[in-house]
Amino acid sequence: MIMTGFHKYASKMMFFLLPFFTIVLGAQDSLLNILSDELEREVIELSKQKDPPYYIDYRVDEIESFSIRSSFGSLVENNSSKGRLLTATVRVGDYDFDNTHEFTGEFSNPYRNTPYSSHLPLDDEPDAIKQTIWRATDQAYKNALSSYTGLKNRKTGKETGSQLADFSPEKSNFYYEPPLAENELEIDKSRWIERLKNYTLLFQKDSLIFHCEASLQFVISRKYFVSSENSKIVQNLTYARLNFMASIKHESGNIYPLHKSYTTFRPYDLPDHESVLSDIDSLYNKLQQLKNAPLAEPYAGPAILSPEASGVFFHEIFGHRIEGHRLEKISDAQTFKDKVNTRVLPKDFNVTSDPTLFNFKGQDLIGAYKYDDQGIEARKVHVVENGILKHFLMSRRPTMEFSNSSGHGRAQAGHAPVSRQSNLIIESSNALSNNDLRKQMIKECKRQNKKYGYYFKKVIGGLTVTDRYHTNMFNIKPVEVYRIYVDGRPDELVSGVELIGTPLTMFSNIVSGSNEQKVFTGFCGAESGHVPVTAISPALFIRKIETQKTPEFKSKLPLLPSPDAEKK
Repeated sequence: MIMTGFHKYASKMMFFLLPFFTIVLGAQDSLLNILSDELEREVIELSKQKDPPYYIDYRVDEIESFSIRSSFGSLVENNSSKGRLLTATVRVGDYDFDNTHEFTGEFSNPYRNTPYSSHLPLDDEPDAIKQTIWRATDQAYKNALSSYTGLKNRKTGKETGSQLADFSPEKSNFYYEPPLAENELEIDKSRWIERLKNYTLLFQKDSLIFHCEASLQFVISRKYFVSSENSKIVQNLTYARLNFMASIKHESGNIYPLHKSYTTFRPYDLPDHESVLSDIDSLYNKLQQLKNAPLAEPYAGPAILSPEASGVFFHEIFGHRIEGHRLEKISDAQTFKDKVNTRVLPKDFNVTSDPTLFNFKGQDLIGAYKYDDQGIEARKVHVVENGILKHFLMSRRPTMEFSNSSGHGRAQAGHAPVSRQSNLIIESSNALSNNDLRKQMIKECKRQNKKYGYYFKKVIGGLTVTDRYHTNMFNIKPVEVYRIYVDGRPDELVSGVELIGTPLTMFSNIVSGSNEQKVFTGFCGAESGHVPVTAISPALFIRKIETQKTPEFKSKLPLLPSPDAEKK
């Protein structure tokens, strides 16, 4: 018998609806069977307690990784590792009120929702694995019971707490992927070592290049999820990332970086050797221009963000503010809390978050997955339609507007899932060509009596603050920025620029988007750890942005020539 758990008063009954349903496809998966057997035993034993758990889940992340790194033609890292991390979540109480409850008008306590994690043996030895699971479950239950007892005592007093449920009932899910075939896990390490060394040899030519590295990381993750709601999910996630970073000393003494990266699901899908060499040569030449580029002054005026830059822009200042778990926190600024069905972007803009999209125009999207880390099937969320806010990204933490998950409960191994971004997709129904976007900006510069506008081409990342006890701001870190002059002179590369601002002001100044979308790939860090994400965005013309100078990290020029320059 399968229990879906939709009835809010059924939580005390779920422990008697055993044994668990057997997944035929996964019958030969030893670890899945061990997890299921021990979960069943723990459920039975803990149901005898005065305050038994109403919900338990086990997540196991089996992660194998390979990492190679070179610098200035030499190998500096060659690592491989494999491990299994168990994350045990236990909830005491019921769906409406449990050990994670937050009282109205009170700061959230991050420790109330902290799961218990422990490393599992790599061998599928049932007794050893069950022993570890038992200890983790016991500690997770004790922690949850302690929190619940304190919260329940408060609830009987004058403080009744939030009217929202603490955990949304959802239907159970069953999904099984067999282990990846050996040919999908192949990586020719010796070949890649030579390639990385060759890539970084080029940077020896300039003694002002202080830092240079090329790295390849291949991560193979097999994710297990079993819960007392009878969900059983096993899925594979992989990514290969080839990354380059080099920093050069500017004539002012500051050091400025440039980077280039490629991300695919498998190493054999990364660009061929000659294509990468060509990109590295372009990176080197751009560094040569950057070391003499004029320093930018603080600026407020029109700008264009490239698709890559606007992807980071939307991820930081928009994406984090549509993550549903923030909307009921008193500490959060709740930028969009009361904005559902109101305009938040220009009327021709649409925003979706789609973890079911694994590829976009031939490029792999590592923000994709089949099921989230709470066992909920991934699904596309229409966040903004024609400029109107329609939905938030939801985990199993309800809000006033949305009571169920949208399959966006995500977490790094060992962390508690919260609502997070996946593949954030920005589109404009009235898209312009890049040339028309440029004309729009020049026209606006003239109207504002500006000699030039800015074009942000490459960025290295960004950050944002969403709580209400600090300035609600963002900071995007561009590494390749140009002045576009209204008098027609050539575009000018500048250095030392940071894009700053506050969210609502920036949203109100977005004018138009281009007809060309590109992908930005990154790893986003927040309350539930680091998760892989992508943003697919057009270029943006913004009526008014603000910049500031980058912090100075000056150092003296070398007193001696580099060894390689001396040899030459």
